[in-house]
Amino acid sequence: MKQAIHTKKEAWLHAVRLRTLPLALASIFAGSFLAAYKEVFRWEILLFASLTTIFLQILSNLSNDYGDTVHGADHQERQGPVRAVQSGLISLPEMKKAMYLFGALALVSGLLLLFLAIQDWVLFGVFLGLGLAAIWASISYTSGSNPYGYAGFGDISVFVFFGLLGVYGTYFLHSLAWDDSVIWIGIALGFFSAAVLNINNIRDIDSDTTAGKRSIPVRIGKKAAIVYNWFLILGGNYCLVIFAFITKEWTAILALVVLPLMIKIGIGVQKGKDSQAIDPNLKKMAISTLLWVILFGIGLVFLGKS
Repeated sequence: MKQAIHTKKEAWLHAVRLRTLPLALASIFAGSFLAAYKEVFRWEILLFASLTTIFLQILSNLSNDYGDTVHGADHQERQGPVRAVQSGLISLPEMKKAMYLFGALALVSGLLLLFLAIQDWVLFGVFLGLGLAAIWASISYTSGSNPYGYAGFGDISVFVFFGLLGVYGTYFLHSLAWDDSVIWIGIALGFFSAAVLNINNIRDIDSDTTAGKRSIPVRIGKKAAIVYNWFLILGGNYCLVIFAFITKEWTAILALVVLPLMIKIGIGVQKGKDSQAIDPNLKKMAISTLLWVILFGIGLVFLGKS
């Protein structure tokens, strides 16, 4: 049964979707742990990278609520949690104003981050372009005349921005240096983030099909999407083993303590008969990813320099 929304405050809290924020911060923390391991960590980079990511994630959530309402994915027969605009307590113009606000906050926070981290103007311009691309990706997932989420490209966007760029970009802003081993943790976080989106899309497969939203589960079917989910979960943990093998920092595999929990989540998604049974695994996977990152950091930074 859908949770009813009774007040405007509750509607805004639903629109912000606080449960998605741990996943948004996971890549920032991972990149920062890697910087601490290399002894190039800077607190101000962690602070402003975290703020920028939170603003971008909220922008993405608001845009998703707005776009799915406009394009018909949030209809009355939808089985997932009720959306803010769908509830009638927040109008489309109000949601659009909130999107502008958080887009502006993300831009200001991102500019402050770059001013603190980078003195080279060419490099500044490159990262500014990446930041603007992240803002565009947050808005265009389900909003606009041709949202890429409806074409099934959301997984690629999540993999890039929550994985590769999130981890490697954060590490680079700390260190201003390249390190090939970092890419494996970026891939791992990209896989886990895509798993969260995939669980969301498996849950919404019926309503997305009705609305013409061609997500990966809609395209390949629920059974294949579950196999894909297993690939993402196991593949992310395999990337950690590759990282440990390359760096010889075997204490980093402390994060594998979370693997049984992730396997339990995968089983929950596989056995879930309807959206209500699948939905709790969405939050569990996001929190598990953040826990994975924290244990990775503890193993790498605090146990790995013996």
